[in-house]
Amino acid sequence: MPLIPLLITLIVIGVLLGLVNTYIPMDGKIKGILNAVVVICVVVWLLYAFGIINHSGDIRTPRLGERGASDQGAALCRDALPA
Repeated sequence: MPLIPLLITLIVIGVLLGLVNTYIPMDGKIKGILNAVVVICVVVWLLYAFGIINHSGDIRTPRLGERGASDQGAALCRDALPA
């Protein structure tokens, strides 16, 4: 996901949450629950957006012992060259 739309979305969510907290009268406990739910939803959405969690629920982590990115890039370039 491109960075600019991501930042705009986060700003809009923050402004809307601030407006709800400021102008809608509700008990402090309910505001706390609402804020926690919104933050959890945004964090999960960001994890999906950055590809850390995919839609099957698997969490992607780097594996130790695999070739590094520079090794993989060199192998790709070597394979792309004509023989």
